[in-house]
Amino acid sequence: MKIGINLPQTTAYDLASDVTTFAREAERLGYDSLWAYDRVLTPQDQSGSHGLYGMPGVPWPERYAHTTDPLVTLTLAAAVTERVELGTGVLVAPLHLPVRLARMLAALDVASGGRLIAGLGAGWSIDEFEATAPRPIGERGAALDEFLDVAAAVWGPDPVAYDNGRYRIAPARINPKPARRIPVLLGGFGEPALRRVARRADGWLPTGLPPAEVGRTLTRLREMAAAHGRDPYALRGFSQVGVAGPADLTRVADDVAALAEVGVEHVYVTLPSATRDLAELLEAAARLIAELGRAGQDH
Repeated sequence: MKIGINLPQTTAYDLASDVTTFAREAERLGYDSLWAYDRVLTPQDQSGSHGLYGMPGVPWPERYAHTTDPLVTLTLAAAVTERVELGTGVLVAPLHLPVRLARMLAALDVASGGRLIAGLGAGWSIDEFEATAPRPIGERGAALDEFLDVAAAVWGPDPVAYDNGRYRIAPARINPKPARRIPVLLGGFGEPALRRVARRADGWLPTGLPPAEVGRTLTRLREMAAAHGRDPYALRGFSQVGVAGPADLTRVADDVAALAEVGVEHVYVTLPSATRDLAELLEAAARLIAELGRAGQDH
């Protein structure tokens, strides 16, 4: 089991120094990966379809209003680390121009020596789509598929050529190329999302699901992948584990152990959202490694 942890990417932290300080220490402590998520804005009106995950009236977490760009955050971490993988958990691909995003991800992979994990999602915020997305929210699944097609072309050999009627790349050189084949993880739990995972992803990245549900769905996804002629065990199991607070670490370690039992290979923990400052985060990160050791989770 690999264990990762989110970077401190909200303005509750000192972004001039805390990301790099924490990245170095997390690598020293033995974490396997560092993660950052994608949030563009937080709407003032959170009623109706503007609520969290599109649920009427459900408020957004306050930290979403103070979130830095995930690729900038990961680039800071890449510059001061050597071993840890760097994951987007998740990057909302339909909010970005496909060719530009594909080039940015390739550049980060090269800059980090081939350590990027591209965790992608289709998105859910109508406000974010209206503010920045090239396509409307009703086309978010098609936009994610479109990005995957564009990225496959851009990351492939030159000359790159692509034309889907919306975007056209006349034969051209587009560089840099990734240092390795970038692993692409896809989130989501609805049927269209699961079908996309089974057909196209290197791994599934659920958020906030109980371990038993993760295990059942991962088994089903591997059966679906086999039906598409894929090696079912080439589809890797990832999971995000939320943290309620620094006192919650024993429960987190138990959840990680339960996820390992159902076949998940890589977990990352959202610890910075539960701590107030860098000192508390560093102390909690060290305690979590100890808790994981007591729970029998070697990594």
